[in-house]
Amino acid sequence: MAFAKTRANRCGSPRRVLLATPRGFCAGVVRAIDAVERALATYGPPVYVRRPIVHNQAVIARLERLGAIFVPEVADVPEGAVLIVSAHGVARAVRQSAGQHRVLDATCPLVSKVHAHVLAQHAAGRHVLLIGHSGHPETVGTIGQVPAGSITLVANEGNLAELDLPARLPVAYAVQTTFSVAEARALIDAIEARFDDVVGPRAGNICYATTNRQSAIEAIAREADYVLVVGDASSSNANRLVEVAAAAGTGPATLIGSQLDLDWVLVEASQTIGMTAAASTPAHIVDSICDALAERGFVISEQTGVEEDVHFKPLVLDAP
Repeated sequence: MAFAKTRANRCGSPRRVLLATPRGFCAGVVRAIDAVERALATYGPPVYVRRPIVHNQAVIARLERLGAIFVPEVADVPEGAVLIVSAHGVARAVRQSAGQHRVLDATCPLVSKVHAHVLAQHAAGRHVLLIGHSGHPETVGTIGQVPAGSITLVANEGNLAELDLPARLPVAYAVQTTFSVAEARALIDAIEARFDDVVGPRAGNICYATTNRQSAIEAIAREADYVLVVGDASSSNANRLVEVAAAAGTGPATLIGSQLDLDWVLVEASQTIGMTAAASTPAHIVDSICDALAERGFVISEQTGVEEDVHFKPLVLDAP
């Protein structure tokens, strides 16, 4: 990053931007974007992608310029074309409808682990409670792994209280990978209090990137007058970061897509700004916001945090 020279505020002390570590792309997002780029290079444009590959419009726009075509459903893809499944995963029925398409599955491996857990617990005879947000593509895909009626979405404790299920019913729970860590823990506690026989995943379903980013911005928010979360409005993990920052801090927390969305009234009123980026946000967008803030006299201070070294194997592409 190349930031403008810093100037002090009228009291003589420099204003700061506390830049969270880690932030931005996670391994699943890197793998999914790489799948589209390599498919274009291998097979040539166009390649078709069912729904947004990740939840960031800047990423989508760049891939469209390269020759990717994003469609709402498999039926919109010409027969025999290359079809890529997004990182959020899909229901089994969607895969079965792919027909003669050359299908590349860019589902995040951590989402695939949730699917495997749900399938295993359904096979063991348990009713599955999925902690997640209604309508999110990940939860839609996870619910679609098992027959209707064998899995129930639980978004909050009110949903849990409304369930017409006996306490003796054997249940299992799974969690959307981008759900709030604190809210998931509260719901798991409520599920375990409600039912006599409960099984959860051996390792938590919330992905490492979600956990790390929420923890990092939670700590920063306690020191900040104002928190910026850089991400797309359609991104679940971006919205959860805003919620976590707002709950932990004393000032406002705002989701912005780029430097054009900066609220300069709030910026100029702040001595310390906290900033992070959602797991599908490109680094160059964060850099441009830092440049804009540095021009206004803020020192950009990279915070220490968890060093992520997770890498997923790229998709294997067949010969053209």
